Amino acid sequence: MPKKWSKREEQQQLNLLRELYIEKNLTIFQVAKKLNIAYQTVYDRLKRVGIKTIPYLKPNYTNKKILKCIPYSKELSEFIGIMCGDGHISDEQVFVFLGNKSDDYGRYIIDLFRKLFDNDLKVVKRDKKYLILYLGFRELSRFLMDMGLVKNKVKEQVRVPKWILTDKDFMRAFIRGFFDTDGSIYKLRWGAQISFCNRSVQLLKDARKMLSLLGFHPSKISVCHLYLTQKSDLKRFLDEIGSNNTIKFNKLKNWVGTEVDKPGAL
Repeated sequence: MPKKWSKREEQQQLNLLRELYIEKNLTIFQVAKKLNIAYQTVYDRLKRVGIKTIPYLKPNYTNKKILKCIPYSKELSEFIGIMCGDGHISDEQVFVFLGNKSDDYGRYIIDLFRKLFDNDLKVVKRDKKYLILYLGFRELSRFLMDMGLVKNKVKEQVRVPKWILTDKDFMRAFIRGFFDTDGSIYKLRWGAQISFCNRSVQLLKDARKMLSLLGFHPSKISVCHLYLTQKSDLKRFLDEIGSNNTIKFNKLKNWVGTEVDKPGAL
């Protein structure tokens, strides 16, 4: 619960936000970056001082963007995997919340997004560590929701789009994107283990089905986790799926012990 402002503090906030958001016509994300606060905080403060949000007056407003025809592909499958892991959509915006993941992986996602949609994701860094990628793009939001993605992945129990399950290359690409965002690899006393963690049980069921169709031996789902533990599975995962997240790829390579020179290519 935010503390109650004095009349003086409220007037100061009103003047500051009016200058940045109205007079200079900055977006909420630009205001957040300038003030070094979270974008949600800017939105909350605008509401508290009675300033109505006006996204349609901002440069590059969502309605001005046109979505080209996007064919099903390995690149799109990987992006859907990323969205199922660290992504979020609203009616008008697409976000990828990368947290403390490496800048290299952030740049990889930006390049992938540009290749798919002819647009650049904006970047917000909070406290020089927490990385958020976003773009206001209403048509893209509709495209992703028509495909089956949802606003609340847990409440609505998001699932993998059916078209991805029709092709093994699509499945491998999806698993790679999902692993690079919601997956992890860690040491055990007798080897290593890959884990996928997500609060959508339906999504984990689909991931388990895909891994089985690809010839892996995934565990049963346990407390929002799915595991790969067999050494042969880990070697095949490194060779056939790989990772475009440099930190995770290096762990895979070093801990699994298979000679591979670069992350899994699309």
